[in-house]
Amino acid sequence: MEAVERRRVIVRGVVQGVGFRPYVYTRATGLGLAGHVTNTPEGVVAEVEGAPAAVSAFCERLAADAPPLAVVDAVDHHEVPVSGGAGFTIVASRSGGPARTLVSPDVATCADCLAELADPADRRHRHPFITCTHCGPRFTIVTGVPYDRAHTTMARFPMCPDCAREYADPADRRFHAQPVACPACGPRLRLLAGSPPREAAADPVAEARRLLADGAILAVKGLGGYHLACDAAHAGAVAELRRRKARGDKPFALMAREPADIEHLVHLGPAERDLLTGPVRPIVLLRRRPGADAQELVADAVAPGSPDLGVMLPYTPVHHLLLGLPGDPPGPRLLVMTSGNLSGEPIVTDDTEALDRLARLADAWLTHDRPIHVPCDDSVVRVCDGEALTLRRSRGHAPLPLALPLSVPATLAAGGDLKNAFCLGEGRKAWLSAHIGDMDDLATQYAFERAEQQLESITGVAPGLLAVDRHPGYRSGRLVRGRAGARPVLGVQHHHAHIASAMAEHGQGGTRKVIGIAFDGTGYGDDGAVWGGEVLLADYAGYTRFAHLAYVPLPGGDAAVHRPYRMALSHLRAAGLGWDPDLPCTAACPPEELRLLRRQLERDLHCVPTSSMGRLFDAVSSLAGVCHHAGYEAQAAIELEGAALTGSGTQADGGYAFALHQGEHCGESPVTADPAPVLAAVVADVRAGTPKALIAARFHVAVAELVGTLAALARERHGLDTVALTGGVFANTVLSTACARLLRERGFTVLRHHRVPPNDGGLALGQLMVAACTPQHPQQGEGHVPGGTRQSA
Repeated sequence: MEAVERRRVIVRGVVQGVGFRPYVYTRATGLGLAGHVTNTPEGVVAEVEGAPAAVSAFCERLAADAPPLAVVDAVDHHEVPVSGGAGFTIVASRSGGPARTLVSPDVATCADCLAELADPADRRHRHPFITCTHCGPRFTIVTGVPYDRAHTTMARFPMCPDCAREYADPADRRFHAQPVACPACGPRLRLLAGSPPREAAADPVAEARRLLADGAILAVKGLGGYHLACDAAHAGAVAELRRRKARGDKPFALMAREPADIEHLVHLGPAERDLLTGPVRPIVLLRRRPGADAQELVADAVAPGSPDLGVMLPYTPVHHLLLGLPGDPPGPRLLVMTSGNLSGEPIVTDDTEALDRLARLADAWLTHDRPIHVPCDDSVVRVCDGEALTLRRSRGHAPLPLALPLSVPATLAAGGDLKNAFCLGEGRKAWLSAHIGDMDDLATQYAFERAEQQLESITGVAPGLLAVDRHPGYRSGRLVRGRAGARPVLGVQHHHAHIASAMAEHGQGGTRKVIGIAFDGTGYGDDGAVWGGEVLLADYAGYTRFAHLAYVPLPGGDAAVHRPYRMALSHLRAAGLGWDPDLPCTAACPPEELRLLRRQLERDLHCVPTSSMGRLFDAVSSLAGVCHHAGYEAQAAIELEGAALTGSGTQADGGYAFALHQGEHCGESPVTADPAPVLAAVVADVRAGTPKALIAARFHVAVAELVGTLAALARERHGLDTVALTGGVFANTVLSTACARLLRERGFTVLRHHRVPPNDGGLALGQLMVAACTPQHPQQGEGHVPGGTRQSA
């Protein structure tokens, strides 16, 4: 009698909602094996029985041949007693026990579904919710694990006989595709308009396209929340949307039907094209072509003053229908597609809330009755030196975990207060949340709490250790401390967390310190000052402040952030340079404010000292006459970077240089980088009529040279040769490219962010690693600081 073997196989990773059970079924039946497969909280579990050679063949390439959306972390199998029987089945999922499987992110509509969407002979022709095993909503509709229809917001839509037949057919592309539906049994699209809003059209898409062409602003329900949409070429509509949303000058994102619609407006290389057309479909920041005639397609108010256009391609069937299928009547070719909220508020997901909160923003609502369980904003990326640089990690990425270089206890890291994303970690995995937003709004704080509870439920992480930014006023920290109970809470220094985040992304084990260059706008320092131009010699367990930008007063706090000319005047005064009326920053400051600012600085009133590199970028931007008022975060720096793009060349090399000063205890006190000589050179160039673009380029070169010089000094004194570039300033690709090139030429290994944002959206990952590696976990309120320092009040 032929030998028979039975094995139990456990597959862990992103293996639910990606067609893994159908794949296992097909593989097992193709090898003539009996048994079954099911979803469980720990992953996909199969038992296969048959000839030993067939069983071995089943196990051998199970991960290698997995479906395209699957991410297999581990395949474990062991022999179990033979049970007999014939045939292979997919059995009902098993609930209970801690969740240990991974949920897939939402995925853009696949080519097969798009072909059916446009096919008049297909029963899903123009169906706004067409999906299959390989695409569609996942994370945003999951209400529990294991991933089954009953644990999604599709549970309210019983399948019709046709959909049920496809769902049960192993040969069908929709075999066990949980969001499967059709016009007969699926969600329903509606267009609401009027006051009070009521259903306005038998063909919602056709009417929505007509309204957009006429200049209306529509609230459009997407995968992770509502967008506000208008025709990007309609100047009146774009200006009105900016006014209603209280957007300031912050650029809007665009949605284009295909790359051909934007390639004459922006530089589109292979890496950018791959990001645009891949399954994630993030917003991709693309450099504008100088002198490109965009008037016919893009209104000036879409991205005023920005060197980039943020573009994404359609990722839901509704988006494809809005932009038009082949043969549809002409409509807008490019749409503004921005998050559905007032600036500073979280994205709207609830339908009733959308009618209320968006009533003053939208003229009509294109909505549907499939609930969004998890809010999820669009991800934002750009390309730097041919590689992706993530600026906002959200839809398409969350909740995929990041592999950690070290095992960590069950931990929650709260992140920061700007661009907040928190992080859960346990073992060798960390889950960064989707983008939450800025924590100064009460609704965003509620969104943080809901998202944290939801991510705990699907990951099974029950955090016993909590980590927060050391800033005593951060709302994220207060939220977590308020719910800590007896759990220890560790305060982590802001820039140490940034550096640890870069180290963790690159798999650094922490056995050797790195030279961490952390440049950003604001971070709470050990001495109570506002840090932001820091060179720390750091591992996960601690850091030494090796160098920093010289302190200057931050006059009026946020007032200096929103009015860069205040920062320029503060820097000029610190450098011993006069506020002469011929300087652009002096001319930009109203006379009465100039008088009050002088008195404020003389008396040191509301002037916290800052070493911020972000604020120095603001100062030079205003001093050069590029930007005097910032309507959104980092506007002055972004516009300075845009100017530098056109001013690069041989004339940009040299000319500006920082002065370095060593403290009184040479080799122990931090090195201070004094920008006074740089500012004096900028003033001289302004008076000589040097173009703004050349001034901007020379400044970028000077900052890159400063990074190289400080890294070389750290290597000389401490023998370190790995440099981590982190913090929001390194979202600037002109600076990042220059620094990386210079450092590599001088023999350094350079760590730069790719999958984790360099800005505060990546802060929580670093907090997690620092908390895990701190020898003592203090109880709430102890104020322990790794590396032997202590928090200042």
